[in-house]
Amino acid sequence: MDRVRIGLFGAGLIGREHARFITAHPRAELAAIADIGPAAAGFASELGVPFYSDYRALLAEARLDAVIVALPNALHLAAGQAVIGAGLPLFMEKPVADTITAAQALVAAGTAADIPIQVGHHRRHAPDIQRARATIAEGQLGRILAVNGMWMAKKPRDYFDVAWRREAGGGPMLINLIHDIDLLRYLCGDIESVQAMSANSARGFAVEDTVVVLMRFASGALGTFTLSDAVPSPYGWDTAACQALYLAHQPGDCFFIGGEKATLSVPSMDLWRHEGDGDWRHPLTRTHLAHDHASCYVRQLDNFLAVVRGEAKPLVDGADGMMALATVAAIEEAARTGARVAPAQMLARG
Repeated sequence: MDRVRIGLFGAGLIGREHARFITAHPRAELAAIADIGPAAAGFASELGVPFYSDYRALLAEARLDAVIVALPNALHLAAGQAVIGAGLPLFMEKPVADTITAAQALVAAGTAADIPIQVGHHRRHAPDIQRARATIAEGQLGRILAVNGMWMAKKPRDYFDVAWRREAGGGPMLINLIHDIDLLRYLCGDIESVQAMSANSARGFAVEDTVVVLMRFASGALGTFTLSDAVPSPYGWDTAACQALYLAHQPGDCFFIGGEKATLSVPSMDLWRHEGDGDWRHPLTRTHLAHDHASCYVRQLDNFLAVVRGEAKPLVDGADGMMALATVAAIEEAARTGARVAPAQMLARG
């Protein structure tokens, strides 16, 4: 296989970014774009690629090696099933589907057809996250006991001119928190249960603007997470890690992972521990863990191309995407009811 020919479903904000990364990659080729929006035809023309207003026609006519789906969430299942039915490796933007039932159906279809599904939780591919995972796996932190995370930023007023962003389901839990949940699962293991509170007092919309979460990991570790899209702060992974596509870099940390031997701050990648095998009576030492600063989006595409070529497995597969979705659904349920909720309960309900 020479360059991997990729069909793109959806030319909205993130779809256009996928298109740019594909066209800039030496081992990938953008074969065609499908979208119903009139602006998408002009975008395809600018790139010099065929345009279709129906993704089914694209699948039937274009010569493809794989497909990236960046459509609205409600269309993920139907589009994903069509790609799997065509026997093509599938990259699905996050969330993997709009409901747990749809996610289960999509993952089951991929498994039955032996078609790989990669999900667009891009942060796993970042160098700092890969270094953090390796550090934990090497045992440098010891047994993880306590985890703290934050994502806080202030979104502009006109962000909410789009009606669905003011309604339940359009808020930072599904748009932003789901990425952090995926990272916490990747670094610290499965989340066994959650408790949560949410508020909408900043703007008064139906959708939440602030959430706090208490987590129990399957390992026994405990964690907390604070989320708000109404607070100015440097405490969010994308800007702190210099991986945001549209926002300025602002150094800071957003995860603190504490083990019996040491605590790791991410993305600064500082490892804190007492000298020798000491305790609070002994000085703390800080060791900076060096890593490169390659784009997680480029590495995500690298992974997908390797998947298509049969050289690798998805770093984030359909089951991972489904578990992230189920965990966010458990947080939403916990915030609504005040109960402690397990992601497994949400999966069982479908």
